[in-house]
Amino acid sequence: MPQAKIYGIREHLVPVRAALSEAVNESISQAFNFPRERKLQRFFPMDAEDFFYPSHERSERYVIIEIETFEGRSKDTLKELVRQIYQRVPEATGIEPRDIDVIVSEQPRHAWGLMGENGDEIKLTYRVEV
Repeated sequence: MPQAKIYGIREHLVPVRAALSEAVNESISQAFNFPRERKLQRFFPMDAEDFFYPSHERSERYVIIEIETFEGRSKDTLKELVRQIYQRVPEATGIEPRDIDVIVSEQPRHAWGLMGENGDEIKLTYRVEV
């Protein structure tokens, strides 16, 4: 059940939020063979004074995309997700690849609770081991 958290400076993140959402969702769907309609995302538009980054390397359009997911996907699948994001997000938003950081974190299914059940006990409609 991949969930995305996306952080950026408010005045630069909000105008591209819809396009960024679609690009991240499509990346997850393609790389993980995950149902598109199960989009789980949260956006964190921040005031510039609350978002520190190396301004000599990044612009004000800098975003951090964190994706948390069940463990079990192959290294190649995780790398494909990152590649998909670096392809789709710039195309959809105009954000330069140097202004995008992607962090993928995996947790064991037993560490999740989903729809009232433990993650390792719920019957999924998709495969995690891809």
